[in-house]
Amino acid sequence: MSKIAIIGATGRAGSQLLEEALRRGHSVTAIARNTAKITSRDGVVSKAVDALDAAALEAAVAGHDVVISAAHFATLPAAAVIGPVKKAGVKRLLVVGGAGSLLLPDNSRVIDSPGFPPEYKAEASAGAAFLETLRQEKELDWTFLSPSAEFVEGERTGSFRLGQDHLLVSAEGRSWITFADYAIALLDEIEQPAHSRQRFAVGY
Repeated sequence: MSKIAIIGATGRAGSQLLEEALRRGHSVTAIARNTAKITSRDGVVSKAVDALDAAALEAAVAGHDVVISAAHFATLPAAAVIGPVKKAGVKRLLVVGGAGSLLLPDNSRVIDSPGFPPEYKAEASAGAAFLETLRQEKELDWTFLSPSAEFVEGERTGSFRLGQDHLLVSAEGRSWITFADYAIALLDEIEQPAHSRQRFAVGY
């Protein structure tokens, strides 16, 4: 079993990752600015940390096998995560990615398509920048898992597809994944690494 630190553990993705990790018997350090939402139970240590405080984040993630960053890209750039994780001596970093940097069938990026919602542009651009920074990283064993276009609440089915750099679209023409099923895919990657120093995608 692994010791896993989750940055942004109170968010919609982070909270499902926390549940999935506990379901599998891992021990979790839940890192968030406000830990009031994190219920006290076996297997979880909550730490109230401003992730932009490099020294505090380094101290919070030290001693873990894996760090998961589930924070918004627009508020927590790559350097703010990578630096403290490396200084803490943690070798593996998994990142809850975005769909904006995924590719369409013509190999253009989702974020560059004409119908991309302008209100998501800043976050998606920051996510693409985060991925590019990871791709230059020479020391960390990183993985960036992009969800589908719709990243939504919903049931944990355990049934989904994995892809690489292209947006996954279902037979019905919808690109979507629930937070719960996304969490399964990411925890699978922690337990059985198959995408070291790669981005991959999950969807129905």
